[in-house]
Amino acid sequence: MDFQQFFEGSCFDAYKYFGAHIQDEGIVFRVYAPNARKVTLIGEFSSWNEIHMDRGYHNVHSVFVENAKVGMMYKYRIYIDEHNFVEHCDPYGFSMELRPNFASIIADLDEYEFSDEDWMKSRTKSYDEPLNVYELHLGSWIENKDDVNGWYKYEEIADLLIKYLEDNHYNAVEFMPLTEHPADISWGYQSTGFFAPTSRYGTPYGLQKLIDELHKANIKVIMDFVPVHFAIDNYALVRFDGTPLYEYADDSMGLSEWGSYNFIHSKGEVASFLKSSANYWLDKYHFDGLRMDAISRIIYWQGNSDRGINQKGLEFMKTLNSGLDERHKNVILIAEDSSDFPKVTAPVSDGGLGFTYKWDMGWMNDTLDFFKKTPKERKGNYNKITFSMMYFYSECFLLAISHDENVHGKATILQKMYGNYEDKFPQARAFYAYMFTHPGKKLNFMGNEIGHLREWDETKELDYFLLKYPIHDAFNKYIKRLQKIYMSSPALYDKDYMPESFKWLIVDDKQGVTYSYVRKSKMQKIVCVFNFSDEYHKNYEYKHDKKVRLKEILNSDWDIYGGKTKYQDGNIIDSICVRKQEIFTAYEEDFTTLKEIDAPKEVISKVENISYEHYIKMDLPPYSARLFEVVIIG
Repeated sequence: MDFQQFFEGSCFDAYKYFGAHIQDEGIVFRVYAPNARKVTLIGEFSSWNEIHMDRGYHNVHSVFVENAKVGMMYKYRIYIDEHNFVEHCDPYGFSMELRPNFASIIADLDEYEFSDEDWMKSRTKSYDEPLNVYELHLGSWIENKDDVNGWYKYEEIADLLIKYLEDNHYNAVEFMPLTEHPADISWGYQSTGFFAPTSRYGTPYGLQKLIDELHKANIKVIMDFVPVHFAIDNYALVRFDGTPLYEYADDSMGLSEWGSYNFIHSKGEVASFLKSSANYWLDKYHFDGLRMDAISRIIYWQGNSDRGINQKGLEFMKTLNSGLDERHKNVILIAEDSSDFPKVTAPVSDGGLGFTYKWDMGWMNDTLDFFKKTPKERKGNYNKITFSMMYFYSECFLLAISHDENVHGKATILQKMYGNYEDKFPQARAFYAYMFTHPGKKLNFMGNEIGHLREWDETKELDYFLLKYPIHDAFNKYIKRLQKIYMSSPALYDKDYMPESFKWLIVDDKQGVTYSYVRKSKMQKIVCVFNFSDEYHKNYEYKHDKKVRLKEILNSDWDIYGGKTKYQDGNIIDSICVRKQEIFTAYEEDFTTLKEIDAPKEVISKVENISYEHYIKMDLPPYSARLFEVVIIG
């Protein structure tokens, strides 16, 4: 390993040196503990008796153990003085025991042979393609009744997951953190094993196989990655060598708002640890991308802009993203960032942070807040729906309705909708039509697609029994149709981040609480019309600059989806031509008639210059959305 890079914070492959590695007829163990009095190794290969580790170059402690084998457990004893020690898992360990145990496990990461070479070469960042992400907690998505904990192994769940994603028209899955973690209730966001896939669902081999199978089905695989903080358990990174090696020495900076410890990104060996961890998941597991959690906590000191920018944090973030982008073709890097810090998705070479996409937290908060309001309140909050397009082109935004919006007393998405049980469904259908036609890539948390009513609980599978109820079954059919339209309609994803792909048609109807816009690509136009009020708008009218014919492709109020409008797929609406102004009531006939009656030349001249407007009229039921493909005929 290049130690200069390691201490500078520019090393991306420290996992190839540290940890437990197969070598000749045994295993070599290496651990970095510069301030330890001494380090010993214990494990199954020594009947848990101590083996002295030699302190070598740059305070790396190492030992070769001839009879150590893949699958055996081990720990380090880190002595803070001659007699007192703390047992630790390996910071670079590739596998770990199931909690509450914490021994590291020797693993062979080259045992599984991937068959996704073509996929890895041809994958893209999806800028001009549909990207529909299903966010998933692997342990609670579906219950394995044959397992004491209810968990499927990585490789066991592959077929079930792939079929579900295909049936519901998702082309990407985002796993909540799969790094080893001690507390189920942290959902993986407070990790102890930054190189170890959680043993809850099996082995490194099983996870590699799951990802390979997803790639065979043309599904992108993204994992949540947490570069901000780590779990406080004393067997992991906390005061690893008897001193704060990975964290700040001062608890005023070191402790996070979640009670975990903040990484000190200005320290070279810590930056190299995190960069190597991020690279490891892309390298050894073929993940297509990482969604990075709580990025505002790296940009600003403890996420507080009043405390100023953390320049070392910014430097870490830029070099991490640019380094990953250089090493992995078309890797997708997503920022969960609640701040308004500029150029998060701009290239590092242009002064940006180098992310591919950024979650649009403003859109999410404004839109969900709008749908919580009464119909009367919506008139005064009309611009909450329109505001997102005022700033949309400043970043490459991804619209995310994540797990955070379905837990902790926040209510699920369906429950957030205003009104009683029956009123929530039409509003949710209209809401999702707005989401999937709004510019930006999409992410939804598991359960949103079936109209989940119960807040997510990591100990229980989703309430799939809801699909036995006609209204939930109809809602799921609607979401499938909507997502299929999104996936197959270039107007809804091509040139997503170019202003020419979007145009408002109705953006000032505060009394009616209606909106309309057109999404455009070279080959297709889709007109989207929304009524977010509780009133029925008869003969709703909006203007086109050309004569058009509209073919209806989705109506959220169709009876087959639980609405009241009779299903009529492919319904055609033609525009109505109206002159902008009348020239003398005596000559209201068209231009041909005027010539036939020998009208005065000055009248004919005026009529020749009359411009025409083309109007579309349609009915808009309460809480509804209608989508039309445009056919230009004049």
